[in-house]
Amino acid sequence: MHDQFGREISYVRISVTDRCNMRCVYCIPPGMEWIEREGILNFEEITRIARVLARMGARRLRLTGGEPTVRRDLTSLVGMLARVPGIEEVSLSTNGLLLSSLAGPLSEAGLDRVNVSLDSLDPERFREITRGGELARVLEGIEAAERAGLHPIKINAVILKGRNDDEIQDFAAMTRRRPWHVRFIEVMPLAGNEDDAALRYMPTHEIREVLERDGALEPVRDLAGNGPAVTFRYAGAAGSVGFISPMDHNFCERCNRVRLTASGRLRLCLFGDGEIDLAGPMRAGADDETIATLVWGGLATKPQRHWLEPGATASGLIALSQVGG
Repeated sequence: MHDQFGREISYVRISVTDRCNMRCVYCIPPGMEWIEREGILNFEEITRIARVLARMGARRLRLTGGEPTVRRDLTSLVGMLARVPGIEEVSLSTNGLLLSSLAGPLSEAGLDRVNVSLDSLDPERFREITRGGELARVLEGIEAAERAGLHPIKINAVILKGRNDDEIQDFAAMTRRRPWHVRFIEVMPLAGNEDDAALRYMPTHEIREVLERDGALEPVRDLAGNGPAVTFRYAGAAGSVGFISPMDHNFCERCNRVRLTASGRLRLCLFGDGEIDLAGPMRAGADDETIATLVWGGLATKPQRHWLEPGATASGLIALSQVGG
């Protein structure tokens, strides 16, 4: 499965809900309108689309949200997707609040690994950034994921200048002791956070300069599911540090992904507005061949690169929780 620029599309991020049990400042703007329940794809519909995409060449699926663990009976969906012929990996992006009780059952159902969002190691600051999240529960969830064998465990930290950039070295220190992989992510301007994103933006090269105060960073090239991250480790470290730089460095030339929104629209670029409705035709009786034809048509319009850059503003932005990150 290739787009018009010859990039192989083998990775699908599937948003199972736009709802979340936290309200992170860069993700969910005040007054956001939620999708009505009947507008959300059910598990059978998600699995059917996954089967079509797998026949076309998709090999890896990632469940996202909103917060995917708030979707009731998520373990059943994981089991259904893990059994789709051609799918080699099912992973999960989560805020970790419910992970301590779900890690084991999800692993048994067929989940391979997790990414956990964690933007502060200070309980009060974490509560402020997430608007009510409990740090202790997230850390318990990460520990549970490690015990359940959901490796490699990746921790995503969005760095906000003046808010959590003084914790960069603390995050990195975890990778020396534990087999955890911390990725530092540049904050992106999305609906409701454009002004704050410009104020809080810290480019990757500045984050790396902070890390190199504690030692040289060695490139890592064999971390599973590395995606857009550029990854390094300190000498002798159990884990690694990585950088995801949508603003500072463009990684579009190796984009291998599309996104399925919770309402059943195939989104071709996180920062673009191109979407293909799959739910409508599917619910109207379209067969798998017709759905595949719609996907092929969408891939023919997938943009070569996104348009975001530091300090830029643009219309048409939507909230991160609406597109699955």
